[in-house]
Amino acid sequence: MANHTATEKSIRKTETVTAKNRSRKSRIKSFITKVEAFIAAGNKESAQAAFREAQKEIMKGVSKGVLKIATASRRVSRLSAKVKKMA
Repeated sequence: MANHTATEKSIRKTETVTAKNRSRKSRIKSFITKVEAFIAAGNKESAQAAFREAQKEIMKGVSKGVLKIATASRRVSRLSAKVKKMA
């Protein structure tokens, strides 16, 4: 247990930030899953629209510090390739 008030505050902050980051990561994964579902269904227009939304969400994760830029770029690139492959 924490012996100092500052340490107690740090623990509270860490719990809050961890919850937000977990939520952000989950949201990103949901957007990616939605794109992959449209690809599996063969719905090109919906897949492209969902891809644009997913790309925004992934890059937002980078700006919030949840993902590294290389990871985000790799995910966007792979999703983009899957969407283009439908054509």
